[in-house]
Amino acid sequence: MDQIGELKQELFNLRFQFATGQLENSARMSQVKRDIARINTILREREIAAAEAATAENNS
Repeated sequence: MDQIGELKQELFNLRFQFATGQLENSARMSQVKRDIARINTILREREIAAAEAATAENNS
């Protein structure tokens, strides 16, 4: 969870730099957004797997 917080902070800083015209590498914004999405996907997959395991355990 700490990593996603760091990425969100970096994205905020990149957006601020973009708004003030100081952003040198605009592709980094897209890269950070993709990294956040990847982490959220992994967290959701784990959540679904845990729910399925709990359901399977209750049905046994």
